[in-house]
Amino acid sequence: MQLTETLKDGLKRGYTITVSAAELDAKVTEKLIEAQPEVEIKGFRKGKVPMAMLRKQFGPRVLGDAMQEAIDGAMKDHFDKSGERPAMQPKVEMKGGDNWKEGQDVVVEMSYEALPEIPALDVSKVKLERLVVKAEDKAVAEALENLAKSAQSFEERKKGSKAKDGDQVVIDFKGSVDGVPFDGGAGEDYPLVLGSNSFIPGFEDQLVGAKAGDEVSVNVTFPESYHAAHLAGKAAVFACTVKSVNGPKPAEIDDELAKKFGAESLDALKTQVAERLEAEYKGAARAVMKRALLDQLDGLVSFDLPPTLVEAEAHQIAHQLWHDENPDHHGHDHGSIETTDEHKKLAERRVRLGLLLAELGRKEKVEVTDAEMTQAVLAQARQYPGQERAFFEFVQKNPQMQQQLRAPIFEDKVVDHIFAGAKVTEKEVSKDKLQKAVEALDEL
Repeated sequence: MQLTETLKDGLKRGYTITVSAAELDAKVTEKLIEAQPEVEIKGFRKGKVPMAMLRKQFGPRVLGDAMQEAIDGAMKDHFDKSGERPAMQPKVEMKGGDNWKEGQDVVVEMSYEALPEIPALDVSKVKLERLVVKAEDKAVAEALENLAKSAQSFEERKKGSKAKDGDQVVIDFKGSVDGVPFDGGAGEDYPLVLGSNSFIPGFEDQLVGAKAGDEVSVNVTFPESYHAAHLAGKAAVFACTVKSVNGPKPAEIDDELAKKFGAESLDALKTQVAERLEAEYKGAARAVMKRALLDQLDGLVSFDLPPTLVEAEAHQIAHQLWHDENPDHHGHDHGSIETTDEHKKLAERRVRLGLLLAELGRKEKVEVTDAEMTQAVLAQARQYPGQERAFFEFVQKNPQMQQQLRAPIFEDKVVDHIFAGAKVTEKEVSKDKLQKAVEALDEL
């Protein structure tokens, strides 16, 4: 077996792998001898089938396996000895293709882009500022008010009151399409909070201003994406009877409210709320510090980037931005999307930082544990209520999905490793200043 270098230009590599006919034939013979004891063919006892017959019957299939093993072995040996790692799956093409005949040498062209040598990073040179926000009494009071609203009850308004957003109307309703009632389109004594957007778009708006005892015809059109296909896009009329109009009554902020949320007393609830707020502030501050870290790293290191990785990332960015600008287009049946210099610049940053963090994680032996992966899968599965088991099975069978879940966990663990070794100073700021810093992240 022979491997000859044909290209070395920057990160681009090219090699010719030659497997001689004699080597290939020896490998086929070796495989047939290995399988011979288990082969049983009519007219011969098990393990006594002549080699000539084995070669005639199984030779072509074994030849393909032997050829693949020889090429894979040559590639592995090359990467082991050279220490190079391909940026993407190497391109492998067999010279001669369909014209190759048994008895000829096998010649394969292999090409790839190598991952660059990434300079070592001295994390102690990284200087960062961690924003710290304390949970002020005003923020705790605001959070308690929101909890009281979420635990609100409703009491009937005085006779003749008109319903407004935030009110609860108790209604009987019957829906029909083209004058024909449809399954699931009727209800009695249904408590509907106006402005909750829990019904079809436009339904609740038409009940604003209604009074107890009113008969209201609500005209709506089911969304094109409605889950019931036979109703999607159809115009419907709902005959509604308003039985009562009820106004919201927030719960009292007291020990009883605290008990509804699992706390022993109002003071205990205030402590829990403060802790939750500070945890949220801490998470936001971490995001701000992570961006500052990535900005520093982008300027601290410089190395060649594999063009194919940059091109693929630029295309992905352009594709994602196009869908962000066209949210109603969910499929991929659109025309080609051109990448711009801005897309390429962002792609270069992402690829550079991705390679740097990956290399640092590799050197520091950062690993994503099974428990961390399980938590990530559980978090994703919650988005598919009732289909959690199917989602788990999908992830188990899909290495690409596993990598999508593993990548952000790995990145965060590497970032935490850098945080631990960097020079970090704390700065206490207001909630508003932290909020502005978070909003600035989206502007970059």
